[in-house]
Amino acid sequence: MIYIIIIIGLVLDRITKIWAVNALMGQKDITIIKDFFDFSYLENRGAAFGIFQGKAYLLAAVTVVILFVLFVNYLKTKNKTKIFTWSTGLIISGAVGNLIDRLSLGYVVDFVSLHFKNSYYFPSFNVADMCITFGTGLLILYIIKEAD
Repeated sequence: MIYIIIIIGLVLDRITKIWAVNALMGQKDITIIKDFFDFSYLENRGAAFGIFQGKAYLLAAVTVVILFVLFVNYLKTKNKTKIFTWSTGLIISGAVGNLIDRLSLGYVVDFVSLHFKNSYYFPSFNVADMCITFGTGLLILYIIKEAD
């Protein structure tokens, strides 16, 4: 099951990033909800919230280590619940999706822009980031549940 989750996450990430490059790069933003939600092309040369700008190879190395630890931990876990499998699969798919960008382009393609009018902009993100975020949330729930 984990392999299916990883593949689906990767395919969705690749398709949406290819769309973003073709439809948004050098073009006007596409407004989905005025003053709140746009598709806007951005090349993120750092990590979450733009930290570690220009450190693509360092971020790639850290990602590879995290992927290795996650996958080994998954293989060693005897009681692989659905929530644990989904969380690990989502995190791995998102990490690999952004790793592919970093290694092939030197940056990560982001295109989802959430903001409040022109006064607050949440950092742009992509499908891989969503997978990592949802996967991490599920992993936290799994850890809390297992601690009971």
